[in-house]
Formats: sequence, C-alpha cells, structure tokens
Amino acid sequence: MPGLILVYTGKGKGKTTAALGLSLRALGHGHKVGFLQFMKGSPNYGEYRIASQLPNLNMVQCGRDEFVIPGKLEDIDIQMAHAGLNLAEEWLANGDYDLIVLDEILVAVSFGLLTVNQVLDTLNKRPPHIDIVLTGRYAPDPIVQMADTVTEMVECRHAYHKGVEAKAGMEF
Repeated sequence: MPGLILVYTGKGKGKTTAALGLSLRALGHGHKVGFLQFMKGSPNYGEYRIASQLPNLNMVQCGRDEFVIPGKLEDIDIQMAHAGLNLAEEWLANGDYDLIVLDEILVAVSFGLLTVNQVLDTLNKRPPHIDIVLTGRYAPDPIVQMADTVTEMVECRHAYHKGVEAKAGMEF
C-alpha cells in the first residue's frame, strides 16, 4: 500500500498530540517510527521522556531549549533545522522507518529556518511505502496541495486565555 503524506496544522491545540497518537497506533502494528521535533530541544517534553522506552520509536529533537523569535533568527536555529531536514532525508534514504513525523516543521518554514522548496524536495525523495506527517501552524499551500490528508486544528477555547499556565502532561 502506498505511503501517505498527512498535515496537521491550524491555530488549535493538538497537532503534535495527533502525530503522537498516530505514532502510537503505528507502533502497535509493529511499525518503526522516526519522530523529528523541529524547534524543540527540551528533555522536559513528556513524549521525549518516554520515547526511549518505546521499542521501534526514535525521537530526535532538532532545536534549542529556547523560543525562536520570528524576524530575529539566530544562525544556530537555522543550522539545527537544516540538520533535522538532513536527518529526515537520511531516514528516507535508509528506508528504516514506516512512519516519519516532522513535528513543527511547518513553523520552521514559516519562521524562515527552512524553505518550502527544501521541504518539498525532501517529500519528493520519499520512498513510496513511507508515511510522513508534518505538523505546525501556517501550512503553506504547496505542502497542503501535495498532502493526501490535511487536518486543521481550530481553537474554540483554550485555558491559557483564562490565565492557566502550561500543564505538564497536557501542554508539554
């Protein structure tokens, strides 16, 4: 069966969570999952803490433990995003994974750490059996058009707007 390209985008919560749920489902069927987190570099994310205990899941963070500020990019952030994309291309070339998740790659594109064309070139190198998930806000139209499935998360309400701080196990 041919692999699919899925995009989880939008301003609502749940994009990474949906990719993690799909990864767990794939693992349950004996699939191997490569999960790259762009613009994230904290060992405090719950998924990162548990990943090493899950057979057939390889999670790699391609970012610093600091926020990237749009318009004030630092060279290290650009370098780390490119290193992540290069790793994704290695994973695709090796064919070791059934599912590859490129978490927050769409934000990396929006902020200018990567270009749309770089991501499209990577997607075009995909062997036909590998599924790929791209997450993040601001999905550019060329990537949306290439995807087989696009889900937009819409925020109806978020506790943050009531002053509730990020909660371990829910937000990170």
